[in-house]
Amino acid sequence: MRIDKFLWCVRYFKTRSIATNACKKGHVKIDGSSVKPSRDVYATDKIEVRKNQINYKIEVLDLPPSRVGAKLVNMYIIDITPKENLEKLDLLKYSKEYYRKKGTGRPTKKDRRDIDDWFEKPTSEKEPDQEDTDKL
Repeated sequence: MRIDKFLWCVRYFKTRSIATNACKKGHVKIDGSSVKPSRDVYATDKIEVRKNQINYKIEVLDLPPSRVGAKLVNMYIIDITPKENLEKLDLLKYSKEYYRKKGTGRPTKKDRRDIDDWFEKPTSEKEPDQEDTDKL
């Protein structure tokens, strides 16, 4: 089975074309060497996949006949990724900036409410209501 098809079958990539592009860019290695998308995969191969700034390492147990469900993936691969790499994933979640990039258009309702909350004056310095000014 081709490496790009295998990675798609075991759900490391959402589409096969994304898996193919990852192989072409050199993000996929078998036994330490970069591979082309057409490289065949065999049982006991150790695959290293760089995805989202994390180096995942997997060992092939068997080849699936086609794309498998998420619950059945463990029958075909063993995840041997070091814990340090998985801890980097948690750090990346915390280090990301706000969920929206600057300059991507108008603020959403949630953004506007957050901005209003940020600039809201404390209750002690609250301006008098319209009714209060009418009484003066």
